[in-house]
Amino acid sequence: MSREYSEQEIIRRDARAQLDAAGVSPYGYSWDVNNRAATILATFDESKHQPVEGVAPVPFRVSVAGRVMSMRIMGKAAFFNLQDDSGKIQVYISRDDLPEGYYNTIFKKLVDIGDVIGIEGFVFKTRVGEVSVHAQKFEILAKSLRPFPIEKEQDGKVFNEITDKEYRYRQRYVDLVVHPEVRRTFKQRAKMVSTMRAFLDAREYVEVETPVLQPIYGGAAARPFTTQHNALDMKLYLRIADELYLKRLIVGGFDGVYEISKDFRNEGLSRFHNPEFTMMELYVAYKDYNWMMDLVEEMIEHIALALHGSTDLQVGDNTISFKRPWKRVPLLDAIEEKTGENLAGKSRDELAAIAKKLGIHVEHSMGSGKIIDEIFGEFVEPHMIQPTFITDYPIELSPLAKKHRSKEGLVERFEAICNGKELCNAFSELNDPDDQRARFEDQVGLGMRGDDEAMQLDEDYLRALEYGMPPTAGLGIGIDRLAMLMTNSRSIRDVILFPLLRPEVETEAASEPNE
Repeated sequence: MSREYSEQEIIRRDARAQLDAAGVSPYGYSWDVNNRAATILATFDESKHQPVEGVAPVPFRVSVAGRVMSMRIMGKAAFFNLQDDSGKIQVYISRDDLPEGYYNTIFKKLVDIGDVIGIEGFVFKTRVGEVSVHAQKFEILAKSLRPFPIEKEQDGKVFNEITDKEYRYRQRYVDLVVHPEVRRTFKQRAKMVSTMRAFLDAREYVEVETPVLQPIYGGAAARPFTTQHNALDMKLYLRIADELYLKRLIVGGFDGVYEISKDFRNEGLSRFHNPEFTMMELYVAYKDYNWMMDLVEEMIEHIALALHGSTDLQVGDNTISFKRPWKRVPLLDAIEEKTGENLAGKSRDELAAIAKKLGIHVEHSMGSGKIIDEIFGEFVEPHMIQPTFITDYPIELSPLAKKHRSKEGLVERFEAICNGKELCNAFSELNDPDDQRARFEDQVGLGMRGDDEAMQLDEDYLRALEYGMPPTAGLGIGIDRLAMLMTNSRSIRDVILFPLLRPEVETEAASEPNE
């Protein structure tokens, strides 16, 4: 079904028809690019390339391509800004440099802001000192049939019309064109991931791939997305974590494996949550959670230095230091410090009473661990700005972690908290198959009581453990959360190119749901 066009779209479509009628293709096939805007601006040498009395200039010939972002037509000549992936450069084009009639009938009349064009010519400096390209040839490579938001200037600053966050997330392609800083954010994210990968590869950990579609979901406390495999007539789940498959590989003899993967959790949207997200999970044999804390500190410090040349980063209103060592605080100690309540050794009913006294709603389905986690999330986590390891969690909260070697009822687990949110989660991994079975059975019981995030019992994983898994340290880092910190981004949607959004027909004003 065809849609109605705006007045501006009608004008542009008419220009496209005129190009076709004139035998000028509005959609080219290729262009031989040999330079980019930033390179030209950085390498132009006026003493070498500009005419100087008594010295013959060396022509700095270039072929560039990009999008027309602004235009000033002055009779027989025009200036316009051409934007490519590296930045913008001014282009000068004159009627006398083009085939007869081409300037007036094609360029001046039918080229619009937003069109992608190719330019050949030489570089020079204008009278006001701006490095520019004098175009001697141009070709339309892609006609823009929709108008882009127009750049405006006020008080010496350039800005554009996009202020609606929802519009920017939904039409990310427009956002990327008109906001070069958004492209920089995603380039930083890419560099962050490649730096992490190089850090792990240098230690000879093997990058692997595990199933996205799983017959039994596990490795985290979360609700899954379900689907149906028609040929096998079986229900499958999009993975909520990679953990149980990666630990099967440790059983199989790998000393260290990791995966950077998409995971999926059927949960709400917020500034810190997207149902599809990226995780890095790492498992290393013969190590424990103390060793893993050291590795996390080293890796995150290394990433900060690689991206910013410093371990101190400005994140919102806070200056965060990723310099080692980070503070380490047991979970129950952190809670007592903030609330004055000592939760050690308390029964489920005692914990529920304390939580209610603190103003926290307690559901019937919540066990002791969940209640403690709610108290931590309300009174401790939001106030932890500098990176801190919170250690030694209740056993009920951590059905895949090894029992603490000296603290009854706890496990050897840590979370790194930074800027008020969890950054990573790690264990000394449980490798006793009988203990693991009992933990899974406890989770099944929680599920029967109404906990829809409880884990399932995975018989194949238990079978793998029965063959013997070495002592192992495991780690999961939220790539999106880390990218938020490393790029000083307020929302997870700012570091995911195409975040999940409500259906467009239901969307009204821009919003950040469930913040």
